[in-house]
Amino acid sequence: MSIDEILLDTEEKMIKTEEHVLHQFAGVRTGKASPGLVENVMIDAYGSPMRLKELATISAPEARMLMIQPFDATNMKAIEKGIQAANLGLSPVTQGRYIRIVLPELSTERRQEYIKICKKMAEDGRVAVRNERRHSIEAVRKLKGTAGVSEDGIKGAETDIQKLTDDFIVKIDQHLAHKEKEILTV
Repeated sequence: MSIDEILLDTEEKMIKTEEHVLHQFAGVRTGKASPGLVENVMIDAYGSPMRLKELATISAPEARMLMIQPFDATNMKAIEKGIQAANLGLSPVTQGRYIRIVLPELSTERRQEYIKICKKMAEDGRVAVRNERRHSIEAVRKLKGTAGVSEDGIKGAETDIQKLTDDFIVKIDQHLAHKEKEILTV
């Protein structure tokens, strides 16, 4: 593996880490309804666990309401049970072919809990980025002594990896600040 390949691989992995953090943030409730809150809830359907988004259409017709329309009406009870079992503090109500979830107003204490959860997710993301930095620098240092790889090339690659790391940590911090603002907006 060359230095350029290591750098590209490092950047790809850091992008995936950033996307993972964003995906986790989508599951944290803010003041308004978002399909991301429930789309990854696991439902026991057809004899195996499946994500809710694979079993139904999820929409947010109002700011504090989610509507779930199962593709197969026989899954209504399973979806309802799965949402309740997910421990999200949501109460699904069946209305005809739909399941309606009205989101209660968030208290200040609950908002602070959500912020703590987001900070933990962001820290996990930063740790993953730093771990990737460590693995990449080790891979670059292993190239020392091989043909066509100079000391300056290794030092330059280490600098590039550190810059990538710093950039992705800043991006994660920006996403966290945006999510905190979103949570605190009443």
